[in-house]
Amino acid sequence: MIKQLRKVGNSNALLLDKAVMELIGLDEDGQVQLSVRNGSLIITPVSPHAVDRQRFEACLERVTTRRRSVLRKLAE
Repeated sequence: MIKQLRKVGNSNALLLDKAVMELIGLDEDGQVQLSVRNGSLIITPVSPHAVDRQRFEACLERVTTRRRSVLRKLAE
């Protein structure tokens, strides 16, 4: 499928029609994760589960930073 980029202010937008949105399970308020792999742009819908994983990882980072010395002792 080939899509045309559209100028929006100082940016460019990729417009997705309703059929494509339904195909990937995304609604108009949905979020997507953008990544680049081998020169290709990958657009992946972010599910509520993925958002929860991001919160979990942020929480884990805070705990490991705050409790670093205790975790090191437990690891020994």
